[in-house]
Amino acid sequence: MSNLETTLKNIQNVELIDSSVDHPYYFPIDLSVSNNELSKHNLGTAADFQRYVENILASNNSTVAYGGYKEERNLYKKSPIFKNNKTEERNIHLGIDLWTKAGTNVLSALDGTIHSFKNNVGLGDYGPTIILEHRLENQQFYTLYGHLALESLENLKIGAFFKKGEQLAVLGEASVNGNYAPHLHFQIIKNLGNNFGDYPGVCSKKDLAFYLENCPDPNLLLKIQA
Repeated sequence: MSNLETTLKNIQNVELIDSSVDHPYYFPIDLSVSNNELSKHNLGTAADFQRYVENILASNNSTVAYGGYKEERNLYKKSPIFKNNKTEERNIHLGIDLWTKAGTNVLSALDGTIHSFKNNVGLGDYGPTIILEHRLENQQFYTLYGHLALESLENLKIGAFFKKGEQLAVLGEASVNGNYAPHLHFQIIKNLGNNFGDYPGVCSKKDLAFYLENCPDPNLLLKIQA
């Protein structure tokens, strides 16, 4: 375990979305290629997928469906940004997704400053995205918040400070979030490189080792599941 991963594991009481929703009301969701149950449902549109998530939540008396780190998914086949003739298919998820209602408050996971933000438009992309920069125990790293509402980017300034647990944004509708059911994509990034307001949230099998090293498991910080 790296120094950063150890630091993340030792941080307590981290909230990412509306603090009124406690972890007992989170339910794990499996969107992997190995989940044969998915093929039994018509999930061709964002609305179809939203109904699927809502049914899972209702059946389990839950408010948030979560999961996805290192998950190989067929979800991205709908968009050409994840596969073209020159590159290997990107279908392994590098963050954690929290599926819940559009308009839900998104909170800053830790004290941090705005590194960058951008509306990553296009089918399958992040839509409105914010990246925070953090410094803890002489370590610099970043957190990415994707699939936000457009108003989340209004009046933002690079360098603006947000406290841990402070409202940072709200979740967006399918019409602005890359055409997904409403959810937050949250990712931890050690080295952002030259990226600005964007960073790959899905990778190919060929590049998996690099990205897993650069993007630690968000649950080390969130502790949603032991």
